[in-house]
Amino acid sequence: MILGKYSLGIGDRFGRQGKAQLAALIKAKETGLDITPVWNKSHREHTIVGTKPADTRREADEAAAACGWKEPYFVDADHIGLKNVDRFIESSDFFTLDVADFISRPADEKDIARFVRERSKYAGTLEIPGIEMGLHVTQEQIRAIAAKYLFAVKQAGEIYRHIASTKGAGKFITEVSMDETDQPQTPVEMFFILAAIADEGIPAATIAPKFTGRFNKGVDYVGDVTAFAGEFERDLAVVAFAAAEFGLPRDLKLSVHSGSDKFSIYGPINRALKKFDAGLHLKTAGTTWLEELAGLALAGGEALWFAKEVYMQAFRRIDELCRPYASVVDIDRSRLPEPVEVHFWTRRRFVATLRHDQSCKDYNPSFRQLLHIAYKLAAETRQYYLEALQKYEAIIAPQVTANLYDRHVKRVFMSPSLA
Repeated sequence: MILGKYSLGIGDRFGRQGKAQLAALIKAKETGLDITPVWNKSHREHTIVGTKPADTRREADEAAAACGWKEPYFVDADHIGLKNVDRFIESSDFFTLDVADFISRPADEKDIARFVRERSKYAGTLEIPGIEMGLHVTQEQIRAIAAKYLFAVKQAGEIYRHIASTKGAGKFITEVSMDETDQPQTPVEMFFILAAIADEGIPAATIAPKFTGRFNKGVDYVGDVTAFAGEFERDLAVVAFAAAEFGLPRDLKLSVHSGSDKFSIYGPINRALKKFDAGLHLKTAGTTWLEELAGLALAGGEALWFAKEVYMQAFRRIDELCRPYASVVDIDRSRLPEPVEVHFWTRRRFVATLRHDQSCKDYNPSFRQLLHIAYKLAAETRQYYLEALQKYEAIIAPQVTANLYDRHVKRVFMSPSLA
C-alpha cells in the first residue's frame, strides 16, 4: 500500500462528517492537488464517544461511495499499542504505533552493544544533503541514543509484527510515533532512530517526532517559529537521507501530530516541503467537532442552547476534562467567561469566540481549548446530539469543509499563488 506524497489525518469524533471532510479534498483535487484522506481515531476517543473501530471504517467507506472518491483512503488506528491493537486490526489499514511511553526504558545490553558496533561507522562527521554543516557524531552519542530509544523501537517492531501476522505484510500503512514525550529529537537522534526502525524490519511510511514548542489542541503553535522552521527542514533532510541509507520506504515522510490550526508554522512547513520536494502527513483531530458546535450555534434556537449548555457544563467540569489532555492544553482560566455571561450571548458572539480567527477581537483560545476537549459532554447526550447533527447538516457541513480546505489544505499543501 502506498500512502501518497501528501496525506491528511481527518479525525471525526462522532463519525458524521465524512462527506463534508472529503469535500475539502475533492476541492483540492480540482486544483490539481492530490491529498490522501486518513480517518484517524484513537482508543481513547472510541472509549469516550462509545464507538468502535468498525464505525470509523463504515464512515470512511460510506463517504467515499457517496462522494464518488476513487482514490486511496485509509482508516488509522491512532496511537495504539499491544494492549489495544487487536480491536483495530480488522477495520484499520493504517496503524500509528505509539511507543513514546517506552522511551528511556533500558534495552538489553547485548542489543545496545550490537547496535553501537553496527552503527559505529557513522561516528565522526556525518554529511547529510540539505544540512549545511556536518553532524558531529561520537560512539558515546550512538550508545546514549540506543540506550534511550532502542527499547521503544523494539516495542514498535513487536506491534508491527503482531499486526502483520494477521493482516499480512504490505497490507497496511505503518507510522511510528514518538511525539508525546518531553524533549524533541535532535537530527542525530532521528538518524539513528530510523536506523533502529530499519533493523526491526518496520516499513515505516511516516514517523512522528517530537518538535520544538507546544502543540496544544486546536489552537496555534506556541514557540519560536524560526527555531521550528530550521528544525523541520533538518528533519526532512534526515528522513530523506536515512530512508535511502537504511533501505526504508523511499516515500517515508514526516508526520505532524496535533497539527490542527498551527497556523503560524504552516508557512514554514509549506516552504520546506517545496524546498525539499518532500511529502507530509498532517494529523488533525478535534476541530471537526468544534465546527459541528459552531454550526449548531449558528443554527440558533435549541441548537444554540445546546452549544451553550456544553460550555456551561465544561466550565463546571474543567478539571475532569483537562486531566487526560494535561500536556496538550494550556487554558487560562481567568480568561474563561462565566456561564451566566455566555447564557445571554447571540449566536454570532458564540461562534466568534470559538472560531480560530486571530483577527477577531472576540476570539478566545482558552474558550476554544476547553470546548475542544468537551466532546465527552456531547457524547453523554449521544442520541440527542447525533439527531441534532442530522437536523442541521446543511449548516454544519459547510463549516467542516471550509475548516479543512481554507484553514489547513490551502495553507499547508498549496503553492502560495493558489492559497
